[in-house]
Amino acid sequence: MQEFIEQLRTALRGIWFYRWWGVWAAFAVAIVGAAVVVLIPNKYEASARVYVDTQSILKPLMAGLTVQPNIDQQVAMMSRTLLNRPNLERVARMSDLDLKARTDVERGALIDGLGKEIEFQAVRGASNLYQINYRNVSSASAQRVVQSLLSIFVESNLGDKRRDAEQARRFIDEQIKTYEAKLLKAEEALKNFKIANINQMPNLAQNYVQRVVELQNVASQARLELRQAESSRAAIKAQLSGETPVIKTASPLERAAALGPTELEQRVDAQRRRLAELRTRFTEAHPDVSEGARVLEQLERQLADERRAEATRPASAVSTRTVEIANPVYEKLRVALAEIESQVASARAKVADADTRLAQARSAAATIPKVEAEYTQLTRDYDVNKKSYEELLKRRESAQMSGEMDTTANVAEFRVVDPPRVAPLPVWPNRPLLIALVLAASLGAGLAVPFLREQFRPTFFDATTLRAVAGRPLLGAVSLVANAASLARARRDRLAFSGASVVYVAMFVGLFGFYWLRYAAR
Repeated sequence: MQEFIEQLRTALRGIWFYRWWGVWAAFAVAIVGAAVVVLIPNKYEASARVYVDTQSILKPLMAGLTVQPNIDQQVAMMSRTLLNRPNLERVARMSDLDLKARTDVERGALIDGLGKEIEFQAVRGASNLYQINYRNVSSASAQRVVQSLLSIFVESNLGDKRRDAEQARRFIDEQIKTYEAKLLKAEEALKNFKIANINQMPNLAQNYVQRVVELQNVASQARLELRQAESSRAAIKAQLSGETPVIKTASPLERAAALGPTELEQRVDAQRRRLAELRTRFTEAHPDVSEGARVLEQLERQLADERRAEATRPASAVSTRTVEIANPVYEKLRVALAEIESQVASARAKVADADTRLAQARSAAATIPKVEAEYTQLTRDYDVNKKSYEELLKRRESAQMSGEMDTTANVAEFRVVDPPRVAPLPVWPNRPLLIALVLAASLGAGLAVPFLREQFRPTFFDATTLRAVAGRPLLGAVSLVANAASLARARRDRLAFSGASVVYVAMFVGLFGFYWLRYAAR
């Protein structure tokens, strides 16, 4: 510790010995530094604040009818991409800064400088509030830059929304045309398919396998009825073969009174009753009804012919008392045979119809699955295209309504809270701080120069230091005896040093006070 104190004392003595070196070094650094601080050009800051109001009463009212874009996200993205090169070039043109750039290199440096110097950021603690700051040596240029950037920010958001809406409508219109062509093509294919398979179309909704089974049962039932009718007809024919067609009886009047209606009349009545019963059960297109109507018409013609023949018969032919009349049993059997013949014919027609429908059903069972698969595919394609087409139409109306709402209802409104303005005093450089730094640097130079000078050519101020440095025994020392002239010269030197120090301090105090008062006035 004692050694350190001795070294410090020796260094201070050396600095004092070469004090004028320190004074001139301090003055040189102070003058150069003060000149640099004074000559640094002032920079003025222009600023503006804008608020983006994204809340609108139309949003909840138009929910579900229009496309609701995320305005907050769009504004945030625009704020992050605002300072791109095209926008900076626009700012340079709008604020006339590009007039100073004559070459491409200067223009590129100007744009790069703008990108670094312009500050665009969201205000902390406030939603959708943005601030623009820019510094320039010219207050007018700074204000023009901020105004230009503010205009670009507002116009870019509005222009982007309009451009996005136009692009969306244009894209949707193109898609509508595409799907309209697809829909027309699908409709044409479906129409041609229905025309080509018109016979199979009614059966597509049926279970054709179950239909074949049902028709097989119907055909089996029809064949059973036919066999029963044929068996009954055979039995009636066997009975009919054992009876004579006519028997001898009295006059025609007695015959008529005894026998009542003729066999043909009975057959006509029976056929009418049967036909009436069939019509209550089936339609006119049914095979049994059509066959029964044909048989009735035939019997009625026979009855009409018989009555005409009876009316034209001469009176002498019926005047005798004994005549041959039809056997009633034989006539009844003939009536029964006619009825059973009608049933047999009806059963045969039913069997033929059942066989025909069964064959058609079996043929359909082999072809309908393929037709049904093609129809399902065509219908699915048509439904998909139709659904997409209708959805695109809805989207186009929604996009058009959204665009109109954005342009007329001010869904996102830009409000300039603080218009571009420039502070009357410069914001840079901070000259009081720079003066203080120059003072510190000059003081450092004033101490460093004499110290280094003493280190390069050291001076020994006491015998102890000399003995330590030389490493040899010290025999003695001679003291300096100052005369009056030396003392006067030393006194003048100290006064000059004090005066220089006062001038040095006064210069810094004056500069610092001058700039401090200007900055305090802000």
